[in-house]
Amino acid sequence: MSTTTNPPPRRATIEDVAQRAGVSVATVSRALRGLPNVASTTRTRVTEVAAELKYSPHPGATRLAAGRTRTITVAVPTLNGWYFSGVVAGAEAVCNEAGYEFQVVGIASAEEEQRLLREDTHLERRTDGLLVVDLHVSEADARSLRARGLSLATVGTATPGSPSVMIDDVDVGRIATEHLLGLGHHRIGVIGGLPHDPLSFDVPRARKHGHEQALRDAGLHPDATLFRPGDFGIDGGQEAMAALMDLDDPPSGVFAMSDEMAFGALMELRQRGLSAPADVSIIGVDDHEFARVIELTTIRQDVPSHGANAARLLIRSMEDGDGGPNHAVRHHSPVELIVRGTTAPPA
Repeated sequence: MSTTTNPPPRRATIEDVAQRAGVSVATVSRALRGLPNVASTTRTRVTEVAAELKYSPHPGATRLAAGRTRTITVAVPTLNGWYFSGVVAGAEAVCNEAGYEFQVVGIASAEEEQRLLREDTHLERRTDGLLVVDLHVSEADARSLRARGLSLATVGTATPGSPSVMIDDVDVGRIATEHLLGLGHHRIGVIGGLPHDPLSFDVPRARKHGHEQALRDAGLHPDATLFRPGDFGIDGGQEAMAALMDLDDPPSGVFAMSDEMAFGALMELRQRGLSAPADVSIIGVDDHEFARVIELTTIRQDVPSHGANAARLLIRSMEDGDGGPNHAVRHHSPVELIVRGTTAPPA
């Protein structure tokens, strides 16, 4: 007589607690560790949800972490940007859950990246896994890391043979442009990209491609004079908006490739006695926490979850070894158009 056994119930993860409590994984980590900068009501809610779900750090991952350096390293192009700090916060929360120490390395140039990855720097002596955010790691470098016992995961880019977390940046450009086109805007400015890009950043190129694709689908031709680099910051966004508004025929709508650049664009309008959407419609990307405060229309991506998902894939890859099922998983995160008060039909 054969018998069947039910599989054991899935353990609750830090993402489960975050989703049930309606907060980010970074907030869950801070709340449960008793760290500051968490509202008392939020800390109470997180604690109650964790108890309801019987959440505790994953014991298998904690045992794994005891094997070697117990450290995971995250490499990012800059230590200052809102996006990168959000990815790092999500990754740190999951690494803490798994019992790993956590370190962040800023990479400002291709030379610095190669110095980090080179065999003679012996990265494997300082870390067990490497999480790379918006930086290219060649297949050869990835093989070298694996040969030295290091696991690799990426956010924003894909390296063959390694797990990655990405959004469709071409789709982001298309969604933003189609939103403005649908409102009746036909002269659309774009703020994005870096005036000097030593790391060959793919995001602005992909979003620009999606923007131009949407224009062509609508029977319009891209106009190079309507594109201005904004350096993915508030100051750059303001300077780019000033250049667009100084054109003989300025745009009626502007697609800023990040919310921070959109904030700068709005500042420039205000300095000129103008406003959005009465004079110019503006759409950003990210859904920065201040986007809701100023009613910015944007394309939302769950930035902390990118870091959390990538860190979890990295740890699972380390558990599985080179041939495991999580070794080369590509996780495509969704994006969502959030229509607020800075876009409307042209006057």
